[in-house]
Amino acid sequence: MTIEDAIKNKILILDGAMGTMIQRYSLTEEDYRGDVFAGCTKELKGNNECLNLTRPEIIKAIHAEYIAAGADIIETNTFSANSISQSEYGCENFAVKMAYEGARIAREAADEAEAIAAKVGLERKVWVAGSIGPTSKSLSLSPDANDPTFRPYSFDQMKEAYKAQAEALAKGGVDLFLIETCFDALNVKAALAAISEVSLMIDIPKAPAFTTVRHPLAGGGMPSTYPSIRLTSEKALPVIISVSVGDRSGRTLTGQTLEAFYNSVCHYPLLAFGLNCSLGASELMPLVEEIGSWCRCRVSCYPNAGLPNEMGGYDQSPEDMAAQVKTMAEKGLINIAGGCCGTTPAHIKAIAKTLNGISPRTLSVKPYDFTDNSASKDNSSVNTPDFTDKPLTVSGLEAVTIDIKRNNFTNVGERTNVAGSRKFARLISEGKYDEALQIAAKQIEDGATIIDINMDDAMLDSTREMERFVRYVSNDPAVAKAALMIDSSHWETILAGLKNAQGKCIVNSISLKEGEDAFIEKASVINSYGAAMVIMAFDEEGQATTYEKKTEICSRAYRLLTEKAGISPENIIFDANILSIGTGIEEHSRYGIDFIEAVRWIKTNLPGALTSGGVSNLSFAFRGNNKVREAMHSAFLYHAIKAGMDMAILNPSMLQVYDEIDSELLKCVEDVIFDTDPQATERLIEKASEIVGQTGGHPVTDGSEKAKDNDGHSGHVQAQASLEERLKNALVKGQTTALEADLQEAIEKYGTALSIIEGPLMAGMETVGKLFGDGKMFLPQVVKSAKVMRDAVKILEPYMGGDEDRSCRPKVVIATVKGDVHDIGKNITGIVLGCNGFEVTDLGVMVDKETILECAVREKADIIAVSGLITPSLYQMEELCKAMSEAGMTVPLLIGGATTSAVHTAVKLAPLYDHVFYGADASAAAVLAKKCMMDRKGFEAEQHAEQQKIRALYHKPVEKTEWKIKTDGFAKDTYARFVPESIDYMELPVEEVLPWFDWKMLHAIWGVRYGSAVPEVAELMQLRRDAEDELAMANFKIHIAAHFYNACSENDDIVIKTDNGDRKLPMLREESGKMLSLSDFIIPAKEGKTSPFGVFAISVKANDAHEEGCCCPACSNKYEDLVGRTVRMTVAEAASCWLDNRLKSGLKDDKTRIIKPAAGYASCPDHTLKKDILELLPQSHRLGLRLTESYAMIPESSICGMILLHPDASYPSIRRISQKQYDDYVQRRGMSAEDARIFLRHLLK
Repeated sequence: MTIEDAIKNKILILDGAMGTMIQRYSLTEEDYRGDVFAGCTKELKGNNECLNLTRPEIIKAIHAEYIAAGADIIETNTFSANSISQSEYGCENFAVKMAYEGARIAREAADEAEAIAAKVGLERKVWVAGSIGPTSKSLSLSPDANDPTFRPYSFDQMKEAYKAQAEALAKGGVDLFLIETCFDALNVKAALAAISEVSLMIDIPKAPAFTTVRHPLAGGGMPSTYPSIRLTSEKALPVIISVSVGDRSGRTLTGQTLEAFYNSVCHYPLLAFGLNCSLGASELMPLVEEIGSWCRCRVSCYPNAGLPNEMGGYDQSPEDMAAQVKTMAEKGLINIAGGCCGTTPAHIKAIAKTLNGISPRTLSVKPYDFTDNSASKDNSSVNTPDFTDKPLTVSGLEAVTIDIKRNNFTNVGERTNVAGSRKFARLISEGKYDEALQIAAKQIEDGATIIDINMDDAMLDSTREMERFVRYVSNDPAVAKAALMIDSSHWETILAGLKNAQGKCIVNSISLKEGEDAFIEKASVINSYGAAMVIMAFDEEGQATTYEKKTEICSRAYRLLTEKAGISPENIIFDANILSIGTGIEEHSRYGIDFIEAVRWIKTNLPGALTSGGVSNLSFAFRGNNKVREAMHSAFLYHAIKAGMDMAILNPSMLQVYDEIDSELLKCVEDVIFDTDPQATERLIEKASEIVGQTGGHPVTDGSEKAKDNDGHSGHVQAQASLEERLKNALVKGQTTALEADLQEAIEKYGTALSIIEGPLMAGMETVGKLFGDGKMFLPQVVKSAKVMRDAVKILEPYMGGDEDRSCRPKVVIATVKGDVHDIGKNITGIVLGCNGFEVTDLGVMVDKETILECAVREKADIIAVSGLITPSLYQMEELCKAMSEAGMTVPLLIGGATTSAVHTAVKLAPLYDHVFYGADASAAAVLAKKCMMDRKGFEAEQHAEQQKIRALYHKPVEKTEWKIKTDGFAKDTYARFVPESIDYMELPVEEVLPWFDWKMLHAIWGVRYGSAVPEVAELMQLRRDAEDELAMANFKIHIAAHFYNACSENDDIVIKTDNGDRKLPMLREESGKMLSLSDFIIPAKEGKTSPFGVFAISVKANDAHEEGCCCPACSNKYEDLVGRTVRMTVAEAASCWLDNRLKSGLKDDKTRIIKPAAGYASCPDHTLKKDILELLPQSHRLGLRLTESYAMIPESSICGMILLHPDASYPSIRRISQKQYDDYVQRRGMSAEDARIFLRHLLK
């Protein structure tokens, strides 16, 4: 059974979150790195695709859990398995391998499930969806406010990255592609173009079932031994597109509506379109209902497990989520349901059970299948389906439906055409793109919903200018909301427009003048970009000027497009050539009526096709006489629309209301249009001359235009508005036309530039922030508002004194915290801050706290701003707060990102650092920053009061789940029985550990961010040489000991069987999540058996150190000594890796996991256990290691911890415990109240 057949009869169940499940394994950097990525310089933890190569058994196990829960479709662990995403980790050369292995692993899991079912006589089908994520880059928006044309990657570059990923997924055995968490339709177009190319170049056999040997990959690419294969277009894999909205309004991060997004990508035959991530099921339901009202394919929805709580986690139970999804299903809204962030197999199981038996959504309209060639080929008629109910919908940020029956006539603005507007041409040639955008904005305000862009001029590079202007449009929401008509006679220029527009465009134009083959080829390419196309009535013989020739060419083109090129009729727009009338040339006399009648014939005989034309051509004979031209345009449109004309390219300001045209002028105009008699043109010429005479020989313009400014606003309305209102409107609407004049007036009123910035301008930005927070403004608009603020500050600069200039130019250091690669929100915040007069230093992604603080001190930052999208980022923010407090800093710290909240900031961060504040979004962050700089004391007092209210509410007593000691364990047969060989003491030769020596760790100690490229500066190059010399001299000794015992667990204690009797080590337990304790990995005493438990310690001691191994400053205040210290610290970590390798090599099976939790870390937060660990090592005295009274180890290049073996062994994360567990542990540990306060109090909730 194919998935296309299955989805007709039931709601298919998609699996849940891969990331959530991976987090449960508490994996370490080593798990992600393995041997495969030994050469990668950046931190890899969190790069889940690495696990396809280093820990495939975990990924396969997660797939199996979801299949067991009832998933019909499982997603490959390949969301970021493309070269663009992986370049952020330095792993781009592994992207293809990650994609292939991710598909192969999922294929194995699916095939095994089907085979197991078959053995017991059941039929089970599990489909594998190749997950393709959006990357963190946008093709539609510039990350640089000062350069709207900048894009980190081009369309072609992104397409090639997606192509490599899609090909690897196909060869790995996927059944379909899932392009998910989409925020930019242009990115999706690149992915679809890539998938289309892959579908034409490869056949797709499934990966071999049950294979356990990894395929060899040549150079990070596909298996060199994989068979040569080919795929025909009929075998193209199905595609699902799933969008992630930015807020409840249903717009994406780029500001596009869902309907606009769908119409940008629906040219591809989608299996389903829907939503994932962003929100919970109840919040997404209204948006899913909206999708159902216009979507012509199946609908999918896999929401988060509710909304994130104040700590960034997800609390919605499987039953609650399933009930909400059931409501969707019972309304007939969905065909595919599953889960995203925070969901687990338990959620999927509940959804599968709840939806069982509920009928799927049915399609209200069946798309026409153009592979059906049953249509008649008789040239005298066209036998096609009725397309009257399938209008053309194009899009920018918003959908524009061209349907004359329902929406009346569609106006295409013509003034962004260098051939039709001398002003526009001059602005483009001078590079004044912002001013050129105002021309487009004016047309939209006057009623245009589509704007025609043409750059064909002998003095311009049309391809370059098309790319640049379309990119400018994308960054201006006032213009980007309209659909674009890409207009050029140059093919490369058309492609440049299509590759830079996120909406569904119209290409203007192609024709038959180069023959049928070229015509079909170009039409197919345009269709592959999702665009509709204008077909000019031209053929090999030239332009059609008569009714007969117009209809003949359009009929021929229609059949070629629908029958040979597979173009859906609503994407065909015929321009039957509006030509100039009233010229006095007899051959031109029927140009008007012949066009109108050709339109009528097309609408009757070519079902589904649309009609258009360039109206201004009609009146060229009367250039300079706008009153006559406007009357001609209005009268012609009135009759052409009645004949069925759907749209036209025209200047909306060059129209009059038909009923208000002077009756004599209207009679003259209509006589010329309909060619009523040979004297019609003469009468119109006489009337035009009469009108010119009435104005003293000057060209005539409708007087109403004089009352409007360049932005299309009535002058008297603007004049009536107050100064403050005008400045606010300039910021909210992103308009700068009157900004300088208004600011000059403000100088006279307010006296100083700073008063203006702190007064009306800040008030305007606060309005922007409120509108953005309410979902009434979107990110591109906010960026535009911020640009106006920047322009305002620049205008005011000459009026600033030195102090004022400084107050308006504070420094901000901004970064995404360690472990998080998401940077779009951070980039936007940086842009907005920069445009608000801040000097921004952007440290990028995955930035550790040391680098942030070093930069802040170096740059003398006035504010630090950090962002994080994933839950682990919250911990990094806590650590940053601690570090700032410990350093005695008072620099304000702004916190933002999807997982952050005002509650988390007030409850968890503010107690750690007095100057930390929460910014909900980019605009809010800018307002906070400006307020902070203007009145630091008042700002902090206001924020602290609000935080205190939040803490009071948070700490209000609520009923909570009681902590209790776990009495049950894992299955008895899962515990390890084999006791590894002990190493009571060994002095390791340095060459033994060199393979694990981590140079990036050494550089990190010296201030180079861990994982980043090492700057090629003389000092660091010298450091490398000095460290190599230190290793060669080996002026230190590596001491290591590891000893194993038999042990069992009693409650949360590990009971160790020593020669001197039992010794108990109490452990702590998580109070959330899996509620794990390290004691869980030791067999319970009630089973009457024991399992292995080990302890280890490593020290690296300098040969010339003090007797006690001291590394105090007095002993190491020289550069050479510092090099030695850092080398020894890195060698200690290398020795720990050597121990890992030795232990793994001695295991009896490959299922057992080894973990080595160190005392003092999250899995075992009690530092005092170091004393017990050392006492359990029989020859620990030979290690040269001692503890201070605070349990710090000397020498500092030392490590000690425990060793546990179990298939499910993982590192619990114990960061907060209840008072009850605290008291219980203190009692079991036998700690004094004072010791408990010093070493454990920080853990209390």
